[in-house]
Formats: sequence, structure tokens, C-alpha cells
Amino acid sequence: MPNFENLKKQAKQFLRWHRERYYPVAAEIRAVLPKFRHLNDPQVLQASFRLADAQELVARRLGFDNWQALKAGAEAMTVDQETIARPILSSTSAQLYVGDIKASCEFFTGKLGFAVDFTYGDPPFYAQVKRDKAQLALRLVCEPVFVDGIRQREHLLSAAITVDTAAEIKQLFLDCQAAGVSFHQSLRKEPWGARNFIVLDPDGNLILFAGPAE
Repeated sequence: MPNFENLKKQAKQFLRWHRERYYPVAAEIRAVLPKFRHLNDPQVLQASFRLADAQELVARRLGFDNWQALKAGAEAMTVDQETIARPILSSTSAQLYVGDIKASCEFFTGKLGFAVDFTYGDPPFYAQVKRDKAQLALRLVCEPVFVDGIRQREHLLSAAITVDTAAEIKQLFLDCQAAGVSFHQSLRKEPWGARNFIVLDPDGNLILFAGPAE
């Protein structure tokens, strides 16, 4: 349980993000608060969103029904900081540098089966795409980030994504092949027992897909 003062600050931060029309917060509000679930992102940001809503958002994210229940739970817990269990990292998202957010989103949705989670900016300069538990952040960069050709020469990966079974990695490769994806490396079995392939996106990012060989 985080410090209750920090929870208050979190609620105020959500309220500020909504007032500033920060697009990523719209998806969070819609996913957590029932009364916003029928709205799309622009509608969420245009709707009335009060401090009480922000407090309920914080409470529900921590598994409580409302702010009062969260406050009671926080006051009841007097666990010494030294006895708190080691924090568990629950997710990760690789960031790819791209020259065109729209074109990159079209590649990941049309070729690799991802869905656009959100885009931000007008015109957009940041986006996130998701497929199952895999997340990729896309960041617009209008000039070269790497020395020309070094990523291909040195096989520098921008992201690595895994599946659980040998059948899945084979099928995923066939799906990418059928979609006309460009490969930096075709499907192959590695000495350490994995089977993988590497996709080349329109901006030269190398994305590894890996699974067990057998």
C-alpha cells in the first residue's frame, strides 16, 4: 500500500492530466471507471472529471471500490517499510524511433497484427501499439538516430517479443511471411535451443520474435 499522501498526489495528477487533455490518461480512465466505459478518448477528455473521479480512479487501480475504502485500508496498514516485499515489475514496453507515426502504426497493425492503443499529438508524435501482452511505444524522430546501416551490420535489436510454444513461433513466422513483411533474419533454430526470426520495420528497427525450438 503506497503512502496515503502519495495517493492524494496521484489523484491530483490524474485530474491535472485530464484538464491538460493528455491523451494516454483517457484510456486509463475508460478502463477503470465504469461511467466512462462507453466513451472514446476524445469524449473522455471532454467529459466532466472531478477530483472525486480521480480519487475513485486511484482507489480502483489498487483494488478498492472507492476512495473511502482505500483510505480505511491505508490507515489500517502499519507495515514497517523494511518488511514490504520486493517490488515486482509487471510489464515493459520497448520504444522504437520512427519517421512517420501514421505509417508505422499502419505497418504494425496491417503486417504484424497489432492494434493501436493510442496516439498523442496533432499531428501525432507518439503512439503505442499492442498485441496480447506485447507493447511497443513509437516515438517520432525527424533526423537519423543511428549511424547509417549500423543496426543491420551489428544486428542491433530494438525489441524482443516471445511466444510460449514452438507451434506459435512457426505460425507467427508464416503469418508475417504471408503479410509481405521484410525479414532481417528468417526463422531459424539457435544453438541455445530457441527458434526465432527478426522483422525489419519501415524505419530500420529490428524486432525479434522468439519461441522454443521444440
